[in-house]
Amino acid sequence: MSHSTRWLIAASLAILALAVSAQDRPQVEIHDISQTVVKMSLQSGVSLADASAAMLSKAAELNWKLVGRQEVHAEIRARGEESPHLEILQFCDPDEAIEMVRKDPIYSAYMPCRIALVEDAQGKPWLFMLNLDMLINSSSLPSDLQELAIRVNQAMLTIMTSGATGEF
Repeated sequence: MSHSTRWLIAASLAILALAVSAQDRPQVEIHDISQTVVKMSLQSGVSLADASAAMLSKAAELNWKLVGRQEVHAEIRARGEESPHLEILQFCDPDEAIEMVRKDPIYSAYMPCRIALVEDAQGKPWLFMLNLDMLINSSSLPSDLQELAIRVNQAMLTIMTSGATGEF
């Protein structure tokens, strides 16, 4: 956990401590952030452009919509600065999204589904996405939404695998 993240959490807890008496304070647990994401490397020989194109193709095949794309590295490079590749692709199945939000608007915080295509400090390309298993395995997720979340997770992993292998 980074120093700034720890500081932010500590500051938030301090503010909460001022606002709430000791017996009413909520219990806070902090877990390893690596547990919250799925990380997948690109297969040898798969370029960043191939990975991106493969994910877009697979998403279209699955009838998922590309609803956002940020090429953060391009913005930084346009300023004349060096930057590793950082591209964030946002996907959505509108029917499934609205079904989740109709059940409970809180699920909108998980939308749209994102996959980041990133070069690490050594120049190795990786794909990252939110680990939806945490949501799927949550005891507070109703069974009908659990089935939907499993479908969403499978689609996202399929899109991600297409990017990692470069297969359309």
